Amino acid sequence: MQTRHIEGQLHVSGQVHPQDIDGLVSAGITTLICNRPDNEEPGQPNFEELAQAARGRGIAPFYLPVGGKIAPEDQAEAFAKILAENPGPTLAFCRTGNRSEKVACAARRRSAANGATNGRALHHKVVIVGGGSAGIAAAASLLKRSPALDVAIVEPSEDHFYQPGFTMVGGGVFQQPDTVRKTREVLPKGASWIRAAVSGFAPDSNTVELEGGAAVTYDVLVVALGNRLAWDKIEGLEAALGQNGVTSNYRYDLAPYTWQMVQKLARTPAPRRALFSQPPMPIKCAGAPQKAMYLSCSEWEERGVLGDIEVEFHNAGGVLFGVPDYVPALMETVERYGIGLKFGSTLVAVDGPAREATFRTETGEITRSFEMLHAVPPQEGNPIIANSPLADAAATPRSTR
Repeated sequence: MQTRHIEGQLHVSGQVHPQDIDGLVSAGITTLICNRPDNEEPGQPNFEELAQAARGRGIAPFYLPVGGKIAPEDQAEAFAKILAENPGPTLAFCRTGNRSEKVACAARRRSAANGATNGRALHHKVVIVGGGSAGIAAAASLLKRSPALDVAIVEPSEDHFYQPGFTMVGGGVFQQPDTVRKTREVLPKGASWIRAAVSGFAPDSNTVELEGGAAVTYDVLVVALGNRLAWDKIEGLEAALGQNGVTSNYRYDLAPYTWQMVQKLARTPAPRRALFSQPPMPIKCAGAPQKAMYLSCSEWEERGVLGDIEVEFHNAGGVLFGVPDYVPALMETVERYGIGLKFGSTLVAVDGPAREATFRTETGEITRSFEMLHAVPPQEGNPIIANSPLADAAATPRSTR
């Protein structure tokens, strides 16, 4: 019979029959876990029949059915307990092996989470700190190449936000709920979830320190904690957000307001001015500030009002985009929409009630009135990294080999 290796001494397979038991003994299997409910289809051997044959050959049988109202997560704790109390080669089976694999993955996540919360030392081949888009993508890529690789993701949040989608919400393409899922639903198959917050790093001992005193060690560490959005670095911005036309697609709760303002501006009598800002690098998704602007202009163009709206792009940098090959196509778009480019112009203050934004330039500060301001916050290295031995001079992780 065909089996699939999951991890360690655990394998899964499709339906096991009494005549398969001798082969399992020859393969060294000492524990048999049935994840298929009895009477699922005609001709299916019932568990007691299999259990009797297994016990007669020294294999310990266990019945943990999954199906109907019983989800894989419901049997995860019992599955993990069986593995812990019965070390040795184990085969779990159902009709095809898929449910058994799901239970095994759920059990591994449960064991990892329990270890973290109970203060026990954990170890994984690869530890990914951060369960955002970057961390999830890194885990998925690794497991696609090596499905049996021991990968754990450290992430405290129950909800996973697809931040690139916030831009699409602000452009009226996505709805806000489209950009959030439960973290457990987006974890790659085979990845363990350590639901805990990171408090520090000890790279000399290959250790990630977790809040509450627990720790996890690793062979390979991937840090994907993201930047800190430093809203506080722009005077008055935090207080202004979400009202008086001040918005940002860099926050889940504000992206719908961006779309509201785009629509409102299309109905507002001329003259109208929309300002879009970009802070100094580095920032998350260097294209996002421009995407917000282009999607807004596209809507105004479609409604036939773009010519009555003064659009300005205030970029703290000196070029439109850092990759030269992209600039010609972007410039065509800028010219099509009639966007005024303001290089070397850094947003430093916002007065929401007055609808005024102040920018620092080489020649001094200038203040511009607006009906809509899409502000992108300056960004800094994550403080946990900044206060650890992993940090470089910019408070971002140093790459080591």
